[in-house]
Amino acid sequence: MGKEKIKRALIVGLGSIGHRHLRLLREEMPSIDILVLRSSNCSQPLPYGAQCTQDIDDACAYKPQIAIIASPAPFHIKIAKKLAEHGVHLLIEKPISNSTQEIDTFLESCKERKVIVQTAYNLRFLNTLLHFKKEIDSRIIGKVYYIKYEVGQYLPSWRPGKDYRTTVSAQHKLGGGVLLELSHEIDILRWVFGEIDWVSCRSTKLSNLDIDVEDCAQLNIGFSNGALGNLSMDFLRHDTTRCCTAIGEYGTIKWDAVSGQVNLFTAKLNAWQIIKNESPDRDATYREQIKSFIKAIEDGKSSTTASSGYDGLAVLKIVEAAKESSSKNSQSISIEKS
Repeated sequence: MGKEKIKRALIVGLGSIGHRHLRLLREEMPSIDILVLRSSNCSQPLPYGAQCTQDIDDACAYKPQIAIIASPAPFHIKIAKKLAEHGVHLLIEKPISNSTQEIDTFLESCKERKVIVQTAYNLRFLNTLLHFKKEIDSRIIGKVYYIKYEVGQYLPSWRPGKDYRTTVSAQHKLGGGVLLELSHEIDILRWVFGEIDWVSCRSTKLSNLDIDVEDCAQLNIGFSNGALGNLSMDFLRHDTTRCCTAIGEYGTIKWDAVSGQVNLFTAKLNAWQIIKNESPDRDATYREQIKSFIKAIEDGKSSTTASSGYDGLAVLKIVEAAKESSSKNSQSISIEKS
């Protein structure tokens, strides 16, 4: 596609993630006009010089060139379809939806209109994860045999100052539960280790948290290259954790997002060594994601790091397979490829 200069942007939804996108977009592009589409509170002034509307038709009439969709997952595709009809390029918060329904046709329609669609899996832009992937790709541990991934955080402490019961994470109707809310991990596993062929899962609610969704899930995963994996996800643990360990023919490599380290153990050295150490900065990945999205539009060059709309759909197919497996006594479910 040709080059395009961004002058007008739309942000859909103004929860905590919408506020972050608004702030970082303004920092990145100080002179553009920004409109926020939200369901209420348009009478209140917005920060960073943004204007407000509650009407999708008004938002389309504003003629934004880009939109960041940060509303709850069940509402993503309905709004995205309307904007895509007007040629608006889309960065859609993860997960791309709460269901695979209609996403194939939506993405094909965007392709025909030359509308860029990216899924906001911002962790792909984390430097320690990029280093981890580079080392895996370089075969520093040779063939990968087995992957163990753990992610968890106590839901009531996840968003300080906010009642966890009112958040998206806690509510089925808003696309909550660990499988959708922590789908970053599924995207990372696909991106780093390759396509996933099958999954078996047990997901349930173990705690007394006041939520109507699963608070933990255990997934066994089979990759197309023959590797096996295990993914543990929860809203329960007080020791916030996000780490991935890959075991290969020459050693083991571990990425720890919380500590900001990549560690390597090789059979040759028979010891662990730190090969990457960088303090995490929460804004950095979102900032790089926005830069990458804008560059794809203004320069016509999509980053290989960015997660596409089709990547977002692939993750959802795995989530749906995991839910089906859990409902069938952890039966292995093959993943339908796009």
